[in-house]
Amino acid sequence: HVQLVESGGGSVQVGGSLTLSCEASEATYSAGCLGWFRLPPTKEREGVVAVDTNGDTHYAASLKGRFTVSRDNAKNTLTLLMNNLRTEDTALYYCAAHPLRSQFCFGSVCYLPPKSTDFDYWGQGTQVTVS
Repeated sequence: HVQLVESGGGSVQVGGSLTLSCEASEATYSAGCLGWFRLPPTKEREGVVAVDTNGDTHYAASLKGRFTVSRDNAKNTLTLLMNNLRTEDTALYYCAAHPLRSQFCFGSVCYLPPKSTDFDYWGQGTQVTVS
């Protein structure tokens, strides 16, 4: 049974940092694009970042600079470092995968921020609360 499992969420003060991790239970599901999304209270799920198989990153413009993503294909893991957290970063953070898509962009064209429909597999989420 394939799973994406997020960890690292918690409560943090404004200005603090958190590192989220996502581990895929099978290498197949970390072979393609990976991404982070978040679901803030009373809002729709929004894309944070997409990461190509080769490590190229595609951030939502509003989050680039404070959030840094990295992937380790050998360990089937995806990490999101979040700095200078704000109350509006409070959300349930999800990891997502699209095993059959190695690149998020279509040639030189990238449709940002990432959309839920860009990914096929999802974790259960990890809660981040900033206060």
